[in-house]
Amino acid sequence: MFTGIVSDIGTIESLDQRGDLRVKITCGYDMDGVDMGASIACSGICLTVVEKGADWFAVDVSGETISCIAAGQFEAGRRINLERALKVGDELGGHIVTGHVDGVGEVVSSNSAGDSTEVVIRVSKDLAPYVAAKGSITVDGVSLTVNAVSDEAAGTQFSLNIIPHTAQVTTLGELQSGRKVNLEIDILARYLARMEQVKSLA
Repeated sequence: MFTGIVSDIGTIESLDQRGDLRVKITCGYDMDGVDMGASIACSGICLTVVEKGADWFAVDVSGETISCIAAGQFEAGRRINLERALKVGDELGGHIVTGHVDGVGEVVSSNSAGDSTEVVIRVSKDLAPYVAAKGSITVDGVSLTVNAVSDEAAGTQFSLNIIPHTAQVTTLGELQSGRKVNLEIDILARYLARMEQVKSLA
């Protein structure tokens, strides 16, 4: 379980295609305090530490995971948002995040809005019902508040404000038109939708 508050930016150092894809990530964490088998969210994807060194760790990414996430997510040199798993007693600064990607969005535009940046993202029809104005959403592992939602012929779009601090301490300052991003909807929206689905079958 995570909160969507990024605690480090890692860099993908190398890739090794075995049965699964082994990804080596350099980071600023004190790896003496990270156990083998620990969960770390990597741009919103909950992955397990299978190797580690003084300033790096490695994870195995299955073909199933690759098929569900943003294209190009794992490339040598790419920077990714990192968050260690929530501990009991930690401050819940964002919202409850599971680290399971629900879908992929596409950045439509990224423009200055005062000191902040307004980012507009297009989502698929199946995710559209779960995105609500002033609700929470996770973009590449970052907990954010949806400003507005618009349903158009080309698809549903929602807008976000990226404040300077968030742009500095995450990779969201790099977002440009056409970039694909990992999305996780609010867990409450997911369960409410499931309840409605079951009620309709009764």
